[in-house]
Amino acid sequence: MANEEKKIETTVIHGGYDSKNHNGSLTPPLFQTSTFTFETAEQGERRFAGAEDGFIYSRLGNPTVRTLEERIALIEGAEAGLAFGSGMAAVSAVLLALTKSGDHILCSKGVYGCTFGLLELMNEKYNITHSFSNMDSEQAIEDAISFDTKVIYVETPINPTMALIDLELVVKVARKYNVPVVVDNTFSSPYLQQPIKLGCDIVIHSATKYIGGHGDVIAGLVVGKAEFINNVAMTTKKDIGGIISPFDAWLLLRGLKTLPVRMDRHCSNAAKIAELLKQHEGIEELYYPGDPNNPQYEIMKKQMKQAGGLISFTINGGKEEAQRVLNELKLIKIAVSLGDAETLIQHPATMTHAVVPEEERKKMGITDNMIRLSVGLEAWEDIWSDLKQALDVLVLKK
Repeated sequence: MANEEKKIETTVIHGGYDSKNHNGSLTPPLFQTSTFTFETAEQGERRFAGAEDGFIYSRLGNPTVRTLEERIALIEGAEAGLAFGSGMAAVSAVLLALTKSGDHILCSKGVYGCTFGLLELMNEKYNITHSFSNMDSEQAIEDAISFDTKVIYVETPINPTMALIDLELVVKVARKYNVPVVVDNTFSSPYLQQPIKLGCDIVIHSATKYIGGHGDVIAGLVVGKAEFINNVAMTTKKDIGGIISPFDAWLLLRGLKTLPVRMDRHCSNAAKIAELLKQHEGIEELYYPGDPNNPQYEIMKKQMKQAGGLISFTINGGKEEAQRVLNELKLIKIAVSLGDAETLIQHPATMTHAVVPEEERKKMGITDNMIRLSVGLEAWEDIWSDLKQALDVLVLKK
């Protein structure tokens, strides 16, 4: 059975690696080296000229990193993959590779705060403009595309509002205008959603999150067509240098092995917590794709395996009350990031999206009373007990 025919639960463990090529080592070896030796000067010349395959220098390629890149490409159903030192290194490498001065990037209505910061920087320094669209119809997307649009950049679910974008709809319009579709798939992980198989061109992950899964590594991943990936590898990755270390790649390979079982637990826990939050009198509104009353529930069912492990909600009150809820928690940790074994909670308006001006935040749907919860792997009863006692204090102090 070929690798591409195996199910994802198998590929996350075996993809891109053959122990026979590594002295029978069950676990991919860690090649913790900065450079590689050549047998002859002529061999070095051939490798630098691209006439012979082989490793030169770990900024350009490393065996441990290559195993990770091949595995994520197989998992996502892409031709090739690249690993980076952070999710933002991956985002910046892709956007810089696809654009030049005078170009335009069309984005989903909301994006991660640092992605917003990068877009602003690209506008200020390089005259690469951007705009936002809710992308909820063909007409809405077409109206937002201009003659200089060179990229459609999508988060789905969107951070932190959990709004969904119908990827097949976006692809349909993008094909008419020959514009590549880039998807930040961090919130779903490749276990829940595979945009390449839906027709998208490039997929980005902050691998720090669900792919790593243990809160101990910062990394980014990109997959797409081999021609594009090779171009990024030899330009914005090589020359700007946002590379991943071999050890961090090794950690991601370890984390990937348990991705499916972890995601199943994240999702089942989140579903239980979301249902209970919806019933609490301290909650104003719930933002969770798995809620059957969510207007985008059918999109979730169409393009995601499950609804994910993230929930956002607004509380009855404002910034002060939202922060009070966070401060009352005992088990749940106040921290940005997501996808860890631990349940994490944060206040987007003052944390992950603090860089976004207030007016823009409101347009994205990020209010001062919004809280984002990354549901972890603990017993759901313990997660809810902690949340409930914090929310109960809010209700009592009205």
